[in-house]
Amino acid sequence: MEKTDPPCSISQLKLSSSLEAPGSPPLPQAKMSEGLLKSLRHSPLKVEESEETWAVEDDDNPTDPNLVTIEGNGHSDSTSFDADLSEYKKKATIIVEEYFGTNDVVSVANELKELGLPEYRYYFVKKLVSMAMDRHDKEKEMAAFLLSTLYADVIDPPEVYRGFNKLVASADDLSVDIPDAVDVLAVFVARAIVDDILPPAFLKKQMKLLPDNSKGVEVLRKAEKSYLATPLHAEVVEKRWGGTDNWTAEDVKGRINDLLKEYVMSGDKKEAFRCIKGLKVPFFHHEIVKRALIMAMERQKAEVRLLDLLREAIEVGLINSTQVTKGFSRIIDSIEDLSLDIPEARRILQSFISKAASEGWLCASSLKSLSADQGEKLLENSSASVFKDKAKSIVREYFLSGDTSEVVHCLETELSAASGQLRAIFVKYLITLAMDRKKREKEMACVLVSTLGFPPKDVRNAFSMLIESADDTALDNPVVVEDLAMFLARAVVDEVLAPRDLEEVLNQTPEAGSSVGEKVIQMAKTLLKARLSGERILRCWGGGGIETTNSPGSTVKEVKEKIQILLEEYVSGGDLREACRCVKELGMPFFHHEVVKKSVVRMIEEKENEERLWKLLKVCFDSGLVTIYQMNKGFKRIDESVEDLSLDVPDAAKKFSSCVERAKLEGFLDESFTSEETNTK
Repeated sequence: MEKTDPPCSISQLKLSSSLEAPGSPPLPQAKMSEGLLKSLRHSPLKVEESEETWAVEDDDNPTDPNLVTIEGNGHSDSTSFDADLSEYKKKATIIVEEYFGTNDVVSVANELKELGLPEYRYYFVKKLVSMAMDRHDKEKEMAAFLLSTLYADVIDPPEVYRGFNKLVASADDLSVDIPDAVDVLAVFVARAIVDDILPPAFLKKQMKLLPDNSKGVEVLRKAEKSYLATPLHAEVVEKRWGGTDNWTAEDVKGRINDLLKEYVMSGDKKEAFRCIKGLKVPFFHHEIVKRALIMAMERQKAEVRLLDLLREAIEVGLINSTQVTKGFSRIIDSIEDLSLDIPEARRILQSFISKAASEGWLCASSLKSLSADQGEKLLENSSASVFKDKAKSIVREYFLSGDTSEVVHCLETELSAASGQLRAIFVKYLITLAMDRKKREKEMACVLVSTLGFPPKDVRNAFSMLIESADDTALDNPVVVEDLAMFLARAVVDEVLAPRDLEEVLNQTPEAGSSVGEKVIQMAKTLLKARLSGERILRCWGGGGIETTNSPGSTVKEVKEKIQILLEEYVSGGDLREACRCVKELGMPFFHHEVVKKSVVRMIEEKENEERLWKLLKVCFDSGLVTIYQMNKGFKRIDESVEDLSLDVPDAAKKFSSCVERAKLEGFLDESFTSEETNTK
């Protein structure tokens, strides 16, 4: 067997006709090219993410002169690579031999983790199956059960896929030593699909990569027609190697189903926990989560009891968080099929996820997205694609005019209250276009984001998308990391995002933990920790000045002084139009909360000018010069400094409460606004 399984080089691919498997007819040139491209896409190099399948890679002698070395795979040369793989093969063989003797799943999992080198685990899959193929049904069942148990937790899905890829590609060689190799391997492939560790698309995709008259194609056709296309195919495939003294995967699933039914009837958690421990398959606990969720969907009266069982099992450490995530993920993957029997499956599952996340026993951010309805799922392909072009047009016009009110008007006609994804797309394109322009446009982008007052969730999603596409943006903008960090820090300074949102941005990034994302977040944190960070970040791109101002580089202190002067002139002269013109010419709409703050403070300190100042706020608000977001922000700033005001005005808290009530009556403030003073009472 070992002689038919020569070393594999992930980082070295043949560009000659030696791609052909021994004894098989030549591959067409087109298929060679397709295979090479796909293997590059899906190798651990992660050159490019794609939905395509793993290609059949060559296992021939890595010292062939026709090899091309790809940098960045973690191996300095082919010699060390071959040594690592050779050593891994020896240890993998020993682990498989011991497993067939002991049937100890936990021991195999621990040994694979200690062995490390996760990029070679495809070989363990190949070796496990190929060794089981030449043994009794007992070992075949043990091999199938082990793969299903270790899937995702110990062996990553791409490595399982790749292992079966290589098994099918080497079917011609396996047939030399194992007469019924085609039939046995077909059962293994069918079993992997039934156990949800291989996607059904594996069959057709692999057929396209193999010669039509190869044994591998026979395996795939037999798996599809003889096993997966038959009535009750899942039961037939799972019982194919039954009748041994070992528990099969089907046995374990049956016992899980029984213990859940008994628990629903009796409500005895202690007995249920005892049965779960008695299974002795900790790496298969995701099946408990999956079946409990499905049962809760089918029996609404049992929903509370089943979810309570899962919650307590996790709290006491009986089921770990990885298994919970895997169980929920498997339900999400099969939600379309479940919806055929349970029409409300998608909505019910969403409620389960929300409940579990709120109670702290599920990390919802680690799950795939689950739309509330199919229409939302198709948003990216329909509404979003149309909106992207409109967003670019709106942003370009804004950079020319500087008219934030026009942008607000355009977005109101395009977006609904539930268009969170579209809002994130708009912010993404706004910042992307600004990064490719001068400081003026960058400052204007920050001003607009602050003015729009989008929910923090949508802004976080926008930055996650920006980080995800940073590598592509870097082709045109080498300092993309620095720019993104500054935009992110500015969002915190402008209170569009809270400091704690920085980590959430990284968690929401599809490639969470990526070097680009980590650099952006770390740099943003560094900027925010610096001395006088707020003022420095505000001044980075000119202090928010638009071309209509005479001093685009005004500091925060200077702007505050201008606001103080315009209010004093208005209070003494009463020229409302001139006061509004001065507010507009500040050129810093994101800083209009300071106008609100200073106006209300003057009301508290100078009773005789109260009505005149209320009139100014009303005109500014009605004309859109000061947004409701800036109004709320201004009152919030005063709320935070009421204690200091009370040193000069003893009844400042009482006066401020009166101002809040009047602002609500005038429509300046949301009804939900409450001061800290009110909360403490």
